[in-house]
Amino acid sequence: MSSIEIMPLDQLISEEMAVKRTSVSRRQFLKATVPAGALASAPLIIPGSALGKNGALPASERIVLGGIGIGSRGGLVLSSFMSQPEIQFVAICDIRAERRDAIKTKADEKYGNKDCAKYSNIHEILARPDIDAVLIATGDRWHTTASILAARAGKDIYCEKPCSMTIAESLALADTVRRFGCVYQAGTQRRNVANFTYVIGLVHGGTLGKLQTVHANTQDPKVTHNWLPAQPEPPKDVVDWDAWLGPCPWRPFHSDYVRGRWRGYFDFHGGGILEWGSHTVDLCQWANKADNSAPVEYEPQGKDVICLYANGVKLVMREGGWQKDLGTCCVRFEGDSGWIETGDFARMNLSDNLKDKHKTFTERGTTPDGHVRDFLNCVKSRATPRSNADATSQSHIACHAAYIAWQLGRKLKYDPVKNEFVGDAEANRMRSRAIREPWRV
Repeated sequence: MSSIEIMPLDQLISEEMAVKRTSVSRRQFLKATVPAGALASAPLIIPGSALGKNGALPASERIVLGGIGIGSRGGLVLSSFMSQPEIQFVAICDIRAERRDAIKTKADEKYGNKDCAKYSNIHEILARPDIDAVLIATGDRWHTTASILAARAGKDIYCEKPCSMTIAESLALADTVRRFGCVYQAGTQRRNVANFTYVIGLVHGGTLGKLQTVHANTQDPKVTHNWLPAQPEPPKDVVDWDAWLGPCPWRPFHSDYVRGRWRGYFDFHGGGILEWGSHTVDLCQWANKADNSAPVEYEPQGKDVICLYANGVKLVMREGGWQKDLGTCCVRFEGDSGWIETGDFARMNLSDNLKDKHKTFTERGTTPDGHVRDFLNCVKSRATPRSNADATSQSHIACHAAYIAWQLGRKLKYDPVKNEFVGDAEANRMRSRAIREPWRV
């Protein structure tokens, strides 16, 4: 099915053992040795800040963070990270010089020094043993590859969505995170935004009665297979075009791509179902307690796709029909005892019999703060974040399967255990895409 390359078992075991040693060594070593060994080893002089004096966290409690591909959304998430007391941001990796410079300036101004390192090669930043975790905010095409490389390097991962471009990548991502034992949080932050968590709590608590239908706000699935006309490539140290493409097929350079206008092109983008569905389908999966599975039927209807879970709950992925006062990325949940819907503006609508359940919230759905906090708590405790790789993999598989059904224009049946379409060879071939060397992982 997949063009994801599987390494030999002996090599995998060797790498896994090395990663486990690396990922544990820095923070656990400091926690175990700084209070006892450092204080006992006079005349060694240690700064008070390293021991947690004057309000600073001791080195053993800090989380050293690196950034990979930080643009506008990534910059907002990075600001949230840098506002947390235990975070020390030390390095940026980006294929664009202007972004490397901008993030270095941001970090150096924050810490009052010139210490933030700049890299253009992902392998160099991941090779740093002092980095505990990475924020990955590249374009969609890079998310799975960068995450798998980071997991193999022993890093914990916060990765912006969508986290995969295909069903095959979704499965490879979840398998790698599970195998290497890292903490992974997808940037589907609405799992930690108050109005969404409140509404899903009502569903899980039985307020709506038996759940019947869940609705996910998606966008027009259409993308183009055309290319933009070739432009002269800039110098590699300004924009590394080959690295920008990464796992994607080679295409001629055009400045629009690197300025963020790559959405809508098939090679770089998963279409409108994945664009918003990675958030909203994810919430529907959570509401239906289906984080370990995906719908078994997908039927395209215009720009929408109607899906069915094995438990009989219907999932409607639709672009239109949403109340404007809800904002973007809306969801609606219907049970046999009432319905409720909400969106990014933190407002909610309810059936008349549930008006007493109405609550007022102010936090917008795009806010990453609670999601970042969940990730950092799990980095320290080694617990599982809300948007972990297994749940993310399944919600993305649902989006990919729906997009395949829409492209083919016919109803498809899917086996979420075997992760294959039932009796449809053409659909099964679309579960993966070719990955350009040397980026097969």
